[in-house]
Amino acid sequence: MKNNEVKFTLPMLDAPRTLRVKFRKVGNLQYISHLDLQRTFQRVLVRAGLPLWYTKGFNPHIKMVFGMPLPVGSESECEYLDIRIEREMSCAEVKARLNGELTEELAVLDVYPATTKLSDMAYAVYDYTVHTTGADEALVARVREVLQNGPLYVIKKGKAGEKEVNILDSLKSAEVALLDGALIMRITLAAGEGRYISPEAVITALRREVGILSGDPTKEHYRILRRRVLLADGKTDFV
Repeated sequence: MKNNEVKFTLPMLDAPRTLRVKFRKVGNLQYISHLDLQRTFQRVLVRAGLPLWYTKGFNPHIKMVFGMPLPVGSESECEYLDIRIEREMSCAEVKARLNGELTEELAVLDVYPATTKLSDMAYAVYDYTVHTTGADEALVARVREVLQNGPLYVIKKGKAGEKEVNILDSLKSAEVALLDGALIMRITLAAGEGRYISPEAVITALRREVGILSGDPTKEHYRILRRRVLLADGKTDFV
């Protein structure tokens, strides 16, 4: 029996149910844009044979909302997507069906009923691994000093145009260390409306202020991984 045939034998819900899909986007998938990600999930959701709820009107479409789009070139272990279903299907079944259409680099980690709003996301925790020429304890000290005391300015683009902002106004915490010759940073940045700072902006500002990644581009490289998303208290994990 095909997926779409199974779907229509399931009992209807009294009202559409919102499910939250937590997924990873790592490896080569860091290079696809958010628009490409949206198009990918549109196809995956249909191929998975889920009992999706569609918007009404002249041009019905799948109701799906992503939380905090990830910049191209960054990876994540905590991406979120809200979808709606109109027929009874377990979260385990939804997860299995989605992963049947995905890969290890773009994989669903969990599916559960949404009990919070995506707008409740307030902070994001990023792990940086920077392989840069001259990485030593002196560099660690300089980076730590700048991240603690700044200022650390970057140009931020918004609907009203470009403006200069101090990253430290949106930085909740920063840890810096040296490990196996690489600069390791764990930085918590504001993610809420109006205070969001791209994790890439930290690299841009530190390159200018401290000189990281200013050597041979064939030998220097870095990785940004979004590890956690937090609520407004800066401690509780978003779910």
